[in-house]
Amino acid sequence: MPGLTSEERSDERGGKATPQSAPPASEPKVLPQSAPPASEPKVLPQSAPPASEQGNAVSVRIVIVSGSGTGVGKTIVTAALATLAAARGERVAVVKPVQTGVADGEEPDLDVVRRLSGVTDLHELARFPDPLSPEAAARTAGLPPLDMSHAATYIAALADERDQVIVEGAGGLLVRYDPEGATIADLAVKLGAPVLVVTAAGLGTLNHTALTLEALAVRGIARAGVVIGSWPASPGLAERSNLTDLADVLTGRMPEGAGRLAADAFRAVAASAFNA
Repeated sequence: MPGLTSEERSDERGGKATPQSAPPASEPKVLPQSAPPASEPKVLPQSAPPASEQGNAVSVRIVIVSGSGTGVGKTIVTAALATLAAARGERVAVVKPVQTGVADGEEPDLDVVRRLSGVTDLHELARFPDPLSPEAAARTAGLPPLDMSHAATYIAALADERDQVIVEGAGGLLVRYDPEGATIADLAVKLGAPVLVVTAAGLGTLNHTALTLEALAVRGIARAGVVIGSWPASPGLAERSNLTDLADVLTGRMPEGAGRLAADAFRAVAASAFNA
């Protein structure tokens, strides 16, 4: 996720792991799929509005996880969706179109997803070393940016053979992926996929969340819900007030520190979070 220090990224993910070498930007990193665990009661984020209300056909097999900004907990929410889908016995894949800024000793986002969810059908399409937006990170590295049309084709092909494909974006909804200004919102339009918005708990989140939802609406993109990515154990006045003000759109809230849990405990927390 662009723009985070190594300390901020570690706090969001809940731990560190042995570093891995980055795959070439032009070659997707694909890890083998394993059998999902035994099924649990089905828990899904709020369903997207009908396509007739959004202007685009909505894919029920693909959901895009984006955020109101960076550092809001997208990876943890992505892992929660993946673990719940696997627990239902679904064939689930997770895609990270672009990974940026993994420091020595840090876990890439898909490694966090694997550790927390047990899902191993993981696909990273490009990686750039600096903690910047995807476009800026590619430019700084002197590497070609992600081809968004290729990414859409790749993800659509995955969805043809999976029950669910979860796509985690970088940063916020309108972060640039290439010099032409392509965004994860453009990918959602190409795929006809709903977007689950992850947001912060504290001061400023009402405006950031409203702007993100407005950006979805004007593009005719279905909303899959809104999740607070890290709900504090001792919320203050601002957090409690925001919970009331977001009640009409809120799908769930993941507790802070969830990224440090073992897989079984994480699955239980994820189920409770989306029922909250």
